[in-house]
Amino acid sequence: MRWERIVLMINWWKKWTQPNEQPKQEFKSISALFEQAKKSKDFVHYKINNEHGSVWISYIKTLVDTNMLQRDILPTIQSNNKQSLEEIKGTVPIGNVKITDDIEEIKKKLLGGSVIIQVKDQSNKCVIIKAQSKSGREVAAPEIEFSVLGPKEAFVESIDTNLHLIRKRIPSLQFTVKEMKVGTTSQTRVAVLYVEGIANQENINTVLQRIDSIDFDHVTDSSFITQLIADDQNSPFPQLLDTERPDRVSAVLNEGKIAFVIDGSPQVLIGPTNFIEFFSSFEDYFLNWHIASAFRLIRMFSVFFSIFATPVYVAVLTYHYELIPKDLVSTLVTSRSAIPFAPILEALILELAIELLREAGARLPTKVGQTIGIVGGIVIGTASVEAGLTSNVLLIIVALAALASFTTPVYKMGNTIRLIRFPFLLFAQIWGLLGIVLCFSFLLVHLLRLQSLGRPYLEPIFPPRIPDLKDTIIRLPFSSQSLRPLNLQTESTVRFKKKKAKKKKDIDE
Repeated sequence: MRWERIVLMINWWKKWTQPNEQPKQEFKSISALFEQAKKSKDFVHYKINNEHGSVWISYIKTLVDTNMLQRDILPTIQSNNKQSLEEIKGTVPIGNVKITDDIEEIKKKLLGGSVIIQVKDQSNKCVIIKAQSKSGREVAAPEIEFSVLGPKEAFVESIDTNLHLIRKRIPSLQFTVKEMKVGTTSQTRVAVLYVEGIANQENINTVLQRIDSIDFDHVTDSSFITQLIADDQNSPFPQLLDTERPDRVSAVLNEGKIAFVIDGSPQVLIGPTNFIEFFSSFEDYFLNWHIASAFRLIRMFSVFFSIFATPVYVAVLTYHYELIPKDLVSTLVTSRSAIPFAPILEALILELAIELLREAGARLPTKVGQTIGIVGGIVIGTASVEAGLTSNVLLIIVALAALASFTTPVYKMGNTIRLIRFPFLLFAQIWGLLGIVLCFSFLLVHLLRLQSLGRPYLEPIFPPRIPDLKDTIIRLPFSSQSLRPLNLQTESTVRFKKKKAKKKKDIDE
């Protein structure tokens, strides 16, 4: 009895600890496929009688364009009284018509919005007519990467619409689209875009291999692809750039990069990318290069200020009083005279309050969220200072640091910048300025080891690529950017031939 109990316990443990995979459904006949489909209420299967016999129509009505079905497919079948599948294929006024007896293909087409037509109910051979419903929102202006200047078109959830927006900007036969499907249950369409003759073949093979090796059940958005094919899935830094602007995608494709368009996602992924690119707005290219460079420098300064402002405050007040200027000592003493908490607790309270307000504003409806963000920030900030929980100096620093973090053009990188402030705060509390330097060293080592599709993340700063610096922290004129980025190792390195400007005579000369 004792050994029987041990065996039962072992079997119970195996049952609950070992993964139980869902068995893959395989159908031997089209009738078995339809029997399974009939369990769903939206599956339609009926026959049309005519003088020569009967024709069976099968489709999923929630996936099929009913207007196309009633206008083009059913009247043609009813009026012509065709007997064979070949005759039906020749008379239906739709281009994408196919005859097959492959059960797996029939299942995929049925679930993709096609109409299945049979002459014999038990026969596996049938006509497949693509009649997928294409419902979705219209192309609108960008919401996340909005710009005053430039085009006002943004991607939508339809992969065909997104490919159209990119294709019309690159009217070239070298523009190549490779389509794949990922997700064992979702069967999500993923299109890999590149310009043949420009993009590096090694980068293309890397992307195709990683997408092909994805083993996941349901992929609904580009963020899933980012996490599944990232070089380092444990890194908080995004390793693929996501954008909603077709003009940006077309521009980087001509530079030699690769883009991913995912059906159901309004964001297109770009790679390989680098750290500096996340702080460059595409609107910079619509402005004079002097102004664009100034804005980029402001963004870079804002990033460093957002990360280091609060930790430096905590480190100086905790360990390094001698660094405070004499004229500022009295202000700090007055502001902290009634504060019962240490600087680290004071800073954490305000940082968490800012994050709570930001998260609440993002989850609420737009008008309510804006009101909560403005009114809540004013009320909580004023009340915390008057109650003696925080100092007004730190309140200003935290507010400016939060404001500086929002200057990052890419949303995912902005979240990362706000996250890494907290490790710097803890290191500043433990070791002061030495802790900040130590934490920055860990961060720098991580960035040096990080890669994007096998390419160094800190290029062109490290490894140094001097010619590529013309479009990183600052943006030089277009006339000086005749070569494509060296870090992409493109097959064609020349963007345009530099011609010497010829001095033209004045009209009066």
